[in-house]
Amino acid sequence: MSAPSATLAQRGRLSSETAGMLLGLAGVAVFSLTLPATKLAVADIDPLFATMGRAVVAALLAGAWLWWQRAPLPARAALPSLAIVSAGCVIGFPLLTSIAMRTLPASHGAILVGILPLATALFAALRGHERPSAGFWCMALLGSGLVLGFALRESGGSVHLADVLMLGAVVAAGMGYAEGGRLAQALGGQQVISWALVLSLPVALPLTIWQAWQHGNALAAAPSSAWAGFAYTCVFSMFIGFVFWYRGMALGGVARVGQVQLLQPFLSLLGADALLGEPLQASHLLFALAVIAVVGLGRRMQVRR
Repeated sequence: MSAPSATLAQRGRLSSETAGMLLGLAGVAVFSLTLPATKLAVADIDPLFATMGRAVVAALLAGAWLWWQRAPLPARAALPSLAIVSAGCVIGFPLLTSIAMRTLPASHGAILVGILPLATALFAALRGHERPSAGFWCMALLGSGLVLGFALRESGGSVHLADVLMLGAVVAAGMGYAEGGRLAQALGGQQVISWALVLSLPVALPLTIWQAWQHGNALAAAPSSAWAGFAYTCVFSMFIGFVFWYRGMALGGVARVGQVQLLQPFLSLLGADALLGEPLQASHLLFALAVIAVVGLGRRMQVRR
């Protein structure tokens, strides 16, 4: 390849990475309100219904989009990866966070979610599709250490069951994010999350109907704030946010775009303050500035794809 051609190729790669980061940031902005909205919902709605119900509503939206696009059925080889996305992002993360949000402040849970970029990069590396450099891992570990230190500081140095549930949710989401980001390079972000949602219906729909029968009176009495939180998780957290997120990872790489999610805890803190009245403290802002610096350094580290 000639020098001018190489330069053009390099510019195209950098442009794709930048677009991927911007799309990833849009996804993170959507996801940042997930925990506050979930806490609003599970204050009056059973966590299992909140999880399965949002999967059903989002699957109906996804099915309508697939029909409108006349999208072909995914290849048989893609089904295991779609099942991983469904298990991790459609069922695992929402269920564990819904249970944890019954007792944990949204602001506390938001900080624990800050280690999600490390989990995403780890699963991407284990799948063998990306090889982050040592410098990249140092930045990921540093950023994750910052948010973990913040969480321990806020909880007085102890770990509770809700913390364990949130960490399990991070593992589930990291697995689903990495697999979905890889698959989005072939299918596109919209089709990945749409087919993953449709695959969840055989599990989610019967459980939603059963929960509606079990808790019909409580659901009917739930205030509008709970249903507003539920609606946000259905439409934005479970569908629209993933369209941006998976497309961003397909363009910019799973490990690198995953670093943008280090900003999510601090956007969630703002959301928890605005929606739930959980106060934003000066220490929150200091940690936010530190993590933003780590994200900037992480972007400069090499990631072989």
